[in-house]
Amino acid sequence: MPGSKSNLVSLHEDVINDTSDLSEMKISDEKGSVEKRTMTLIEKNGYHDSVYINAAKIFQGIRTEKRKDRILVQYGDDSVSPMLTFKDEYSQRVSYELAFNALKYQDLLEEILLDSCVYPCQSIPDELTSLLVVMLYDLQDRKFQAREIFDEEEPVAEVRKIEGYLHSFRTKLAAALARCRIKHDALSIEYILPETIRKQEQRASALPLCVWINTYKISLEDVFRDLEKKGFTRVETVSDFDRYTYCVDQHCHDVLVFPSSLKEELLNLDLFADCKLLLQDKSRSLAVHSARALLNTGDDIIVAHIGSHLTIAHMSVLTNHSMSRIFVCGVKSSAKAAELRNLFSDMGCKNIQLLHEDFTEIGPTDPRLQKAKVLLLLPQCSGLAVGNPIDFILNEHGDAGLLRDLFQGSVSEDKLSILAERQLNELMHAMKFNKVQAIVYCTCSVYPEENELVVKKALESGVEGNKVQPYRLTPPVFSTCLNSKTSTEIFFKMEPSEISSGCFLAILAREKDSSERVSVKDILARAAAKGLLDGMVVEKSKEEEKKHPKVTQRRSNITGGSIEPKIAEVLHRQTVSTIKAEVSVPKAVSNIHQKNVNRTNSCVQLKKSIINPVSDIALPKVLKHTSPLSSVGKAYERQTLARKARAEHKRVVLKPVEIVLPPVITPYVSPQGSKPRVSAHCFHGWSGAKGSSGRILPPPLAKVVKPPVLSHPRPWL
Repeated sequence: MPGSKSNLVSLHEDVINDTSDLSEMKISDEKGSVEKRTMTLIEKNGYHDSVYINAAKIFQGIRTEKRKDRILVQYGDDSVSPMLTFKDEYSQRVSYELAFNALKYQDLLEEILLDSCVYPCQSIPDELTSLLVVMLYDLQDRKFQAREIFDEEEPVAEVRKIEGYLHSFRTKLAAALARCRIKHDALSIEYILPETIRKQEQRASALPLCVWINTYKISLEDVFRDLEKKGFTRVETVSDFDRYTYCVDQHCHDVLVFPSSLKEELLNLDLFADCKLLLQDKSRSLAVHSARALLNTGDDIIVAHIGSHLTIAHMSVLTNHSMSRIFVCGVKSSAKAAELRNLFSDMGCKNIQLLHEDFTEIGPTDPRLQKAKVLLLLPQCSGLAVGNPIDFILNEHGDAGLLRDLFQGSVSEDKLSILAERQLNELMHAMKFNKVQAIVYCTCSVYPEENELVVKKALESGVEGNKVQPYRLTPPVFSTCLNSKTSTEIFFKMEPSEISSGCFLAILAREKDSSERVSVKDILARAAAKGLLDGMVVEKSKEEEKKHPKVTQRRSNITGGSIEPKIAEVLHRQTVSTIKAEVSVPKAVSNIHQKNVNRTNSCVQLKKSIINPVSDIALPKVLKHTSPLSSVGKAYERQTLARKARAEHKRVVLKPVEIVLPPVITPYVSPQGSKPRVSAHCFHGWSGAKGSSGRILPPPLAKVVKPPVLSHPRPWL
């Protein structure tokens, strides 16, 4: 027996050493991350007791439920939603990470407990099984080393009980883990996971970091200078990334992208500590920029969900100079409102107003929202397109069930149906606000049921009524990619990839009334919001307020050519983009606009009948034998024939035009008497005819038309 005991101790030491060696062999694509990750494993010494309690509560709600005939480990009742209390942001993050890791390795951890005969245990009730599984994962992650106890923390009896129990069986647990690795032929426990989960984790760990610049506190140029002083190099695209590099996002001019390996170093910079740079997923920046591009000077905006305070702050920063107010719905408690006000105050945001009602509880005629022209709707969604689920849950106050759905790779039909119905109700409620002119709808879902189908059903519902202009889909416009392919699509979609998370973006704008004309001021205001004027400030003089609107500009930190050509270009681009938006309708939503197309066709036929030339009955008949041409006419004919000879064989389609000149008195006398005749000249020409050189061709030869005989020689007397 003593010999067997010594062999057991030796086996325990060998298993621990073997586990340590295998843990250091983890594979990663990031440069230098292997050494860094090994050091992190060695330095791990456990968490506070409160972290284990919160992680166990989260895991209890997201764990994988098995069929009754396969249940070997009992977890107790989880019908009651757990009450989570976190000391700080770090405790919240590590609690979710620990619960997510326990979920990913749930089958392995249960197998270790059963194989080592540690479970079942009479002294541990089923209600503490989740805590047992969570602490077992952390114990093997620390290579079965003892946890460091913090003096300042308050001990939790359940945590100390489970910890002592696992520590007493650590040899058996380590041996069971080694047998599981041998069984699965895995170098480490990461290789026991399904391949899809491993790829998703690798993609999430290598996902570039997106940060936006808080221009309340610092300008873009100062950020570039500061980063250059700290050794960062600016490159063109993500594909050019090296160690200390970054690039400007192709869609949002105030968003910078960094390699994922620099996360810890970036968060330690003064730029982040002073809220000058803020880390957030790119999908939210896309939604905010799309909403800003639709605002005119003085327009308010409604944010339907509180979501992330970073999204609201970003919206405030972009509307700093437009005198717009941001109304945020759903701030229920006064404590939450005070917390948000403190956060916004630290960031320098001042134009934010908090509403305690939920968005669907606010009426469309609420007097507070009568100046709101744009509505930003970021509904709760399945979120399977996000790259980092932990960050998404923490920033967006999302459901922890996303971790289970992401691990399974899909969402249940019941949950998807509930989410889609809620999203449709919120979008239809948004369409009832008569003063609102545009709605920005954005999700992080990969399901059409939450994206295209929701938008299609909302457009077909007709909830906006007949007294206002109906909504139609318009392509989103971003300030830095006006000519990109994505800017001409009705829906903006990004699939999850190695360089970005996925998102879906749709913009619903009211159709413009035919009698309504957009003023030059509004066009220039929108152009300035999209970054087309490069810092120019549009002003209006006092005299112009009384007369017709006339826009004057001044130059602000600009060198180069004059302002007038740029403004003309902006106005032309605005017109072209409007035409494209009206013409471009994809096949996916062609059924939605079928009724509008039929109505438009009838209008076109009516317009054609109106603009047709005057009928032949109303015009004087042309004489069969025209009078001889004058010398001027002959010269004009020769010039015309010469130009026709030089023209290319290709011609554009021409439109006939007839010009009737007023009657004049001819100098000759009629053979029947002394009554003079009045002749009318009708020129038959071609409007818009151009040769290959681009010059307008002259009209052909003039013809004399026989006029009616006047009863009075001087009818004007």
